[in-house]
Order: sequence, then structure tokens, then C-alpha cells
Amino acid sequence: MKIIKVSDTPTKENPHNVDARMLYDKNSAQAVHIQLNPGESLKPHITPVDVFFFVIEGTPDILVGEEKRKVEENSLVESPKDIVHCIYNYGDEIVRILVVKAPKPVTKTRVL
Repeated sequence: MKIIKVSDTPTKENPHNVDARMLYDKNSAQAVHIQLNPGESLKPHITPVDVFFFVIEGTPDILVGEEKRKVEENSLVESPKDIVHCIYNYGDEIVRILVVKAPKPVTKTRVL
């Protein structure tokens, strides 16, 4: 059994300049842990594969397409491939999200 702790995983350089840690990276999927401090957000972007966001902690605002909603902890949000999405932390608490892309993208994400 392989166990990967977020705290033991190095941060990954990314265009959003946020704490992002690659936890799983296989051809079938990728899983990234993202932490957004108060006031931080991702840049709007489009991925070439389906993505889902699982909110571990906090209540971020999540944009998928033209719909933006506040999302509670322990909720999963789907974002189909080739559609703009983004995560915002407008609150005063840390937001932690597990981002899963399936399958692993073979082309780059397009940051808007």
C-alpha cells in the first residue's frame, strides 16, 4: 500500500502561484491538492479533460462555465473538459480542495 501525505509532498510550480501539490500522477488520472489562503484564487482556465473539485475545507466560490456558486465543505463539483473554470477564496479561512483530472491531460491547460 502506498500512502501519500499532503504535508510530505512538495509544492508544484503553477501559473496560479498558489500552494498546489501533485498527489497522484498516472495516465488514468491526476490528483492535486490545492490550498487557497484568504484572498487567493486560481486564474480562470480551460482544461482539455474532465475535472472535478472536492472541497475538503472552507467554502470557496467555484466558477464552471457561466455559473459561479459558493460551495460547502464535503461537496464535489464537476467541470467538463473545454469549459472555463476557476476557484476563489473570498473568505477569511483557508480553503483546501482536491482537484482530479481524468484522464491525465496530454495537452496543456489554457490559462485565460
